[in-house]
Amino acid sequence: MHAAYLARARTASGRLCSVTLALLDSASLYFRSFYALPESMTAPDGTPVNAVRGFTDTLARIVTDRRPTRLVACLDADWRPKFRTDLLPSYKAHRVADAVANEEEVPDTLTPQVPIILELLEAFGFATAEAAGYEADDVIGALTAHEKDDPVEVITGDRDLFQLVRTEPTPASVIYVGKGWAKAEVLGPAEIAERYGVPVAGAGVAYAEMAVLRGDPSDGLPGVAGIGEKTAAKLITQFGSLDGLIAAAAAGSKDVPPKTRVRLAEAEEYLRVAPTVVRVAADAPVSVSGSDAVPASPADPDRVLELAERWNLGSSATRLVKALTANAR
Repeated sequence: MHAAYLARARTASGRLCSVTLALLDSASLYFRSFYALPESMTAPDGTPVNAVRGFTDTLARIVTDRRPTRLVACLDADWRPKFRTDLLPSYKAHRVADAVANEEEVPDTLTPQVPIILELLEAFGFATAEAAGYEADDVIGALTAHEKDDPVEVITGDRDLFQLVRTEPTPASVIYVGKGWAKAEVLGPAEIAERYGVPVAGAGVAYAEMAVLRGDPSDGLPGVAGIGEKTAAKLITQFGSLDGLIAAAAAGSKDVPPKTRVRLAEAEEYLRVAPTVVRVAADAPVSVSGSDAVPASPADPDRVLELAERWNLGSSATRLVKALTANAR
């Protein structure tokens, strides 16, 4: 192993550790924390802090269990980007609370917790990242695409990010927490290929193209009528790509069943725009708040203490401090 790699792989105390860049799908994590924990968790003034405490506990578990050397909490600058809704107006349309302001429908008791989470991240010294006009998915996709040194672990409860798994130039996997951290799954190209029946080579790209065909009601993606997940995966595998399938169908290939040719023709307009909507924008202009090195201790311990007392974060804040200290040893 190269000496430069070993140097990067050592903490401040000289301990050899696994070099990894952890990219957090922050909204996915705090939404899941909000619904997993009771709103009876409150600050002294009565403000619910269940999402704050759950997010902080999850962050402590990530540091403890995955031991990343780098970490970025990725944020939505625009949860429903115009470039996507211009192409497909139904994209996330059912989640809109205010059509004029294009605001997402968020529980009233979660909204005031998000700024607290951001304050806590800053006080601890964790980097955050966003891109004007883009979603956190795009931020994660861009940071993954540009990472040429270290393995990447994307931590999310959103299947959309399965498209980022890869082996080169550095491995990228998804830590899927859709069933909670205790049941987190580590998914790379081999696992995605096995689960969805797509080729291991290019499993991430194949997953995204399968998702275009299958659709996703939770994101307002209609998909192609009559083509479910298994059929979509089979078609992408058989023809090598979505473009290959569409070209074969347009040419009247006998390898494309007649009903499938008809369905693809009927969905021509959708298929023209859907790939851009589904794929992450790897060219998003990402802005990172500062160093992505996992801090050995809170950057501003007095502020952490003040936030913990003001919002009754108690053991959650303490666990994160201990996790950082242990990770630095």
